[in-house]
Amino acid sequence: MAAKSSISDIDAQIEKLRERRRTLIVKSAERFARAATKSGLAEMEIADEELDAVFEEIAARFRKGEKKGTAGATASPRRPPNGGSGTTAEVSHDG
Repeated sequence: MAAKSSISDIDAQIEKLRERRRTLIVKSAERFARAATKSGLAEMEIADEELDAVFEEIAARFRKGEKKGTAGATASPRRPPNGGSGTTAEVSHDG
């Protein structure tokens, strides 16, 4: 049987996990910033709402590919002509 953990041990584990989470979020943000800079998106005047919609579409595309067992879908979903984002894809906002 495992030894009981003290509250301070658990608190220390929680803090380590929080730091690990912060590090993963920073690495993820840096990855997307590099992609945006490389593609020229970082220099464009694009509204946050439109960027959110585009990233939701990209996430949906790759989620569809995961379900099919492929690396990515070839067809790209289209936004409604009124510039709205359409249906909202589930996106993790753990940041």
